[in-house]
Amino acid sequence: MTLKGFADLFRPENIRFLGYGLATTLEMAILTILMSFVFGLGLAIARYSGDRYRHTRWGRGIGLAAFIYIEAIRNLPMLLIMLGTYLLTKQPALRSAVIGMTVFTSAVMAEIIRGGLISIDRGQWEAATAQGFSYQLILQHIVLPQALRRMIPPIVSQFITVVKDTAFAWALGVEEITGKGTIIFAKYVNPLETFFTIAVVYFIVNYMMSQAARAIERKLAVRTF
Repeated sequence: MTLKGFADLFRPENIRFLGYGLATTLEMAILTILMSFVFGLGLAIARYSGDRYRHTRWGRGIGLAAFIYIEAIRNLPMLLIMLGTYLLTKQPALRSAVIGMTVFTSAVMAEIIRGGLISIDRGQWEAATAQGFSYQLILQHIVLPQALRRMIPPIVSQFITVVKDTAFAWALGVEEITGKGTIIFAKYVNPLETFFTIAVVYFIVNYMMSQAARAIERKLAVRTF
């Protein structure tokens, strides 16, 4: 790394260029995080409910469908899903990348959430059932709030992975921050300086996310106490 390499990189026009790339990265990450949490929650409840009601036909059906989706998707490379989405849907590259990342991340998120649901003691189910609560009310008001509180660390870890995985979108031609950096270092031949700077940006973004998650954990812990 040289001072000239950094001087070329930190020209105002290059800072703006990388800033647009960072905005694209954050846009992709935020959309993917929101959608994959919603879809993952639905998948987790479907598989969890299927396991609890496996003695019924609908329980076996919904549980099997969720199981097949989760196991099939999370065992494939995310880049492969992203490229497949782009070729099959014919959508613009950015939209295809977000859809592909959502498909993959929702399967991973579903297993994280299901793990939280399973961790709730069965005695709470039995006590609530004895009080006349329906399955939906128990899940909505007793089990899910406790499970989500326990799942904050793994969920945030997965969200950090999503931010890093946005770099794969460059394979589709999306100019997120890594893609923008590739264009800059090809122009100035300063790959070490460029990618070191991009790595610092990724670290700052993900460190802020992890600190926010710890603050939320502490706040919830105080409320619980």
